[in-house]
Amino acid sequence: LPPTTRLLPRYSSPAARSAKGIRALQDPVRVVTHSGVKLTNVSHEAVLSLMALQLEVVTSALSDAAAQLERVAQSDNVTDLVRGQADELRAVRERVVSDVNRAVSIVRNAGRGARAVATETYAKVARPAKAAKAKAKAKAKAKAKTTRARKVKRAGRTTKVKAKARAK
Repeated sequence: LPPTTRLLPRYSSPAARSAKGIRALQDPVRVVTHSGVKLTNVSHEAVLSLMALQLEVVTSALSDAAAQLERVAQSDNVTDLVRGQADELRAVRERVVSDVNRAVSIVRNAGRGARAVATETYAKVARPAKAAKAKAKAKAKAKAKTTRARKVKRAGRTTKVKAKARAK
């Protein structure tokens, strides 16, 4: 036989293990890809909600500014003008607090969504991998145990053979 044909059996076992390992990556890659899509949806919804909130904030600020200017133009005395400004400041403060609470709620919901996606991904990818690793470790330990027993048995046989040889 040519020398190259004798080398193939040596490399076929590692190649088969590599192929098995590559096939084993298909499901985790699929899970991570789907999780990426889900995470993109969570962040997209959060950004849309924040943009809608920003639009409302800007619109209300412009409306308030126009209303204040109209009140200034229509006020007859300084007392009415100051009273209107004080009422407007209270309303603005309440609206700012409400807007900040809504923004925090949007970000909190996005964080919860991201955590849910991460937890689901971990459960589908990392835990099975840990279980497979533990199973492989147990299998290797059992194999080592049988190998040790075989070596002990063989050592016992060689000792008996040596003893018989000395007796002769």
